[in-house]
Amino acid sequence: MKYIIRFRKTGTICYTSHLDIMKVFKRAFKRTGIRLAYSQGFNPHPKMGFAQPLSLGYEGLEEYIEFETAELNPDAGRMREVLMEPLSSIMPEGLELTGICEGSWLKKTLAAETEYAKYQARIPMGDAAFDPEELVKKYMLQDEILTYKKQKKKPEPVLVNIKPKIRHLSAAKDGENMILAMELDQGSESNLSPELVITTFLEIIDRGTERSDIDVTRSKIGFAKNIDKNFQFR
Repeated sequence: MKYIIRFRKTGTICYTSHLDIMKVFKRAFKRTGIRLAYSQGFNPHPKMGFAQPLSLGYEGLEEYIEFETAELNPDAGRMREVLMEPLSSIMPEGLELTGICEGSWLKKTLAAETEYAKYQARIPMGDAAFDPEELVKKYMLQDEILTYKKQKKKPEPVLVNIKPKIRHLSAAKDGENMILAMELDQGSESNLSPELVITTFLEIIDRGTERSDIDVTRSKIGFAKNIDKNFQFR
């Protein structure tokens, strides 16, 4: 059987790498006695994976992991009891499981179904006056937003126009901070890292803000199919 778990990643565990978070889940499945199904071939590996890797230091409010089990087949009324509650009880601080659903209806992987993601960046602006809407307008009125981006099968970064991959951009004032809200292409067909948007946006506002002072949160992953309607427990 295939299942999908939704979870939050917040606090200091955000500085734990994607691969180490994968190990956390593998150990949790083992400790709770949930046997994962494995792939076939010379190098079998457990059938589990995240919708999209989360960059180091980012918080994630709606993250997803899919997995297949070798034995368990709980009905809809027992998914919480058999799967979610045992896993939740041993998760480290900062990893909170918030939903579960059966996933056999999903014919592709979550990664293949991913189309976009929403992010929020908290940018310190100091005590100088600023108009967040005007700054966003100045940024988006550029004919092209050019930056260097790493490409597969190419040794050196390539100069690309990232503007077509920005689905929506807005900003609001929060004290001496600006909250930059981004909806960006994500997935195998088209993908834009929020880091490229943040870097090019900082060049436009010209405040000398250090990247290390900016907090980033991924608030949502958008899929080709509406998977939220399938979650029965929150």
